[in-house]
Amino acid sequence: MSFSGEVVFRAVETPLFWLGALTAAWLSVRSVYRLLSAIRVWVLGNGRLVSPANLGKWAVMTCITCVFLARRGFAIVLISRSQERLDDVSKAISSKCGVETKTIAADFSALDIYSRIEDGLAGLEIGVLVNNVGMSYAYPEFFLSIPNLDTVSQSFIVISFMTRLVLPRMLERKKGAILNISSGSGMYPVPLLTIYSASKAFVDFFSRGLQAEYKSKGIIIQSVLPFFVATKLSKIRRPTLDKPSPERYVAAELNTVGLQTQTNGYLPHAIMGWVTTVLLPTKILNNYIMGMGLSQRAHYLKKQKQG
Repeated sequence: MSFSGEVVFRAVETPLFWLGALTAAWLSVRSVYRLLSAIRVWVLGNGRLVSPANLGKWAVMTCITCVFLARRGFAIVLISRSQERLDDVSKAISSKCGVETKTIAADFSALDIYSRIEDGLAGLEIGVLVNNVGMSYAYPEFFLSIPNLDTVSQSFIVISFMTRLVLPRMLERKKGAILNISSGSGMYPVPLLTIYSASKAFVDFFSRGLQAEYKSKGIIIQSVLPFFVATKLSKIRRPTLDKPSPERYVAAELNTVGLQTQTNGYLPHAIMGWVTTVLLPTKILNNYIMGMGLSQRAHYLKKQKQG
């Protein structure tokens, strides 16, 4: 090494050492913080934060399958299209969980329903709102071939109007939780399910933006991004580790309320979310999803043609 090169090396040796030491220290602190955060969320949970005593007496559901909050003592308001189905679920909840129930029949594909819903919620101490309205396609399809965009994109309107109905009452009491059900499909573009994916991304951004606005007011607004859950709707019959039963998923998700503004709700799903959004390059992920969508589309169309 020449004399001048040795002088330069010695001049930068100490700054480089401290730069490396500070970088190693920062990465160590960050890793420890993430580990402790993960333990807090996935092991310790939030205790019994999601309870009528902490949030309010009533839980409002925009679907008739989300009955798990009744087991925590919430009185339940069910909102869905079929009054007959609502009555059946309401009676089942009352007899099994021993809580009050109330039903509001409303077709969320219409725009003239919200004054009726507002009247139905009048006077109730609403502690939790679960927004879970939204439909995917019957099968993966190209954007220009989707027959009815309104059905797929209705979550834009429903989540906004329902939140606007309930949030003012929560602000008056300075407590309450709004759980907006997005999807793992909202974490990245999903070709051939583009509108559905974009609508779920809206739910995620809407939720996180509102949480920033109203967190200081005592309100919890959470974006929930599940991957597949074993339900009749998903056509998954047997629960597995990565495709849990609704009971297992909801039990895990409720423990994240107040701890994560954006959550996958279930540890294996959180790992899947990290892999697909952090570890995998976007181009590889898009190509893989596009190929899988084309395969599913071809299979569906073949079955339809065969009758």
